[in-house]
Amino acid sequence: MPYNAAMSARPAYITTPIYYVNDRPHIGHLYTTTICDVWARFMRFLGRDVFFLTGTDEHGIKVEKSAQERGISPQELADENAAVFQSVLGKFHLTNDDFIRTTQADHERQVQHFVKRLLDSDAVYLGEFEGWYDEGQEEYYTETQARKLEYKSPVSGRPLVRATEQNYYFRLSAFQDRMERLLTEQPDFVRPEARRNEVLGRLREGIQDVPITRTNFTWGVPMPGDPEHVIYVWIDALLNYITALGLGEPESDRHRERSGYWPATVHVIGKEILWFHAVIWPSVLMALEMPLPDCVYAHSFWISEGQKMSKSLGNFIDLEAIDRYVDTYGLDMWRYYLATQGPLGATDADFAANHFHEVFNTDLVNTVGNCASRVTAMINKYCDGTVPTESPDGERIVLGEMDWPTQAAEAVAASIAAMTRFDLAGSIGAALGLVRQVDGFINRTEPFKLAKDPEKSRELGAILYQCAEAVRIASLLLWPVMPGRIEQLWEALGLAIDPQAGGLEELAVWGGLEAGTSVEKVALFPRVDAPVVAKA
Repeated sequence: MPYNAAMSARPAYITTPIYYVNDRPHIGHLYTTTICDVWARFMRFLGRDVFFLTGTDEHGIKVEKSAQERGISPQELADENAAVFQSVLGKFHLTNDDFIRTTQADHERQVQHFVKRLLDSDAVYLGEFEGWYDEGQEEYYTETQARKLEYKSPVSGRPLVRATEQNYYFRLSAFQDRMERLLTEQPDFVRPEARRNEVLGRLREGIQDVPITRTNFTWGVPMPGDPEHVIYVWIDALLNYITALGLGEPESDRHRERSGYWPATVHVIGKEILWFHAVIWPSVLMALEMPLPDCVYAHSFWISEGQKMSKSLGNFIDLEAIDRYVDTYGLDMWRYYLATQGPLGATDADFAANHFHEVFNTDLVNTVGNCASRVTAMINKYCDGTVPTESPDGERIVLGEMDWPTQAAEAVAASIAAMTRFDLAGSIGAALGLVRQVDGFINRTEPFKLAKDPEKSRELGAILYQCAEAVRIASLLLWPVMPGRIEQLWEALGLAIDPQAGGLEELAVWGGLEAGTSVEKVALFPRVDAPVVAKA
């Protein structure tokens, strides 16, 4: 769908899953949050009102047990680990608008409010479960489902546990037909397509009601009217997307300031929690008679050096490994690699040291960095460090059979369209393609030869202006993924740009670089001698 004024007027709401506090931050958490950050920055630069949410999921039996083992309270453990996640967001300059914690009082109040609404509408009832339980994922399976899984967790591979328990149930089965119609009539509701097909396949096998409370632990939100039951962590967690906006407290400041962001533009998640987000969550919203999100985007996983990540193998990309990459290559390269090489498609992506190094050299050192360096160096050498004019006699000089305004406009349109549909690699690739056109143009027109002939000064000036202007426009499209280095480039080009003010499309119109502007030579990406390895 092309970007347009109507889309710009509508607020955008992007979310990560909330991360479980029993886990330390690693590449999986940073990947999801970073790609959301790139999208949010791009949309803000377009002038769109964006709300970007992330946070931590802090209830459940695993947190309770871990706290007991350490001799501290579950709240103390949650506080400790949530602080780590929050510090990582700041360290990596991620621009989330809020960080929700499921232990917040306003979240817990709203969870009880929404669950009571489900109970009052008969979407929830008291029943008894007997079947198989995945302790790691906190998910129940029927005998038929467990048999297909060979009685093992599809995520961890650990044995399922036989369980009998009285629970409150959500009538998920009542929404089967509506969910099948939704996924059939709105094919973009679950993306990528392979994930949608996966959900449709499971739906067509038939779905059953699901428990929403537990009685074997206490660390959670009590069931309204029946405090012996604790609201199951997955429904508590899913509701964060609307409690963060205050939708359960209409009189609150939070609701007044944020309610307009619902429905969400895109929930970005990992594929392991697809069923919760693609079937259970929209069914809960239907039961609450609330609008559905536009899209649930379930990305795949990272592996490392061709294998599943493992601390024993030394290929686990944890915070310490990430720090080594960032210290060596810079934060912008880290962001660039995640955004362009990550598992947004249906298959897992391999994080490999040699590949990381190769992408750095090919795309950033030899393309973006080299092009910016060549252009700024030639302007300094041949034009006394000031931007020449493209049209010395009032008429644009066309050289090298290059219609630059058209080429630039096409790149901008392609980049915006790709980012709008959450195709980060496609958006960044359109910008990089414009940079590569500049390199090719320089090789064809050879300004370094024209500089030797005083009678070619008009042509030389026009070429250097066109190169600098194309680099400027490409830089606007690259800023959301590489804000630090691109802002260095803007400074070198004498540009004062505030992406928070919006205006990307207007700024990207050809001719925005003013003749006479002072330019400094810039070196954006110093070379790195050898690849970093994950294991120190």
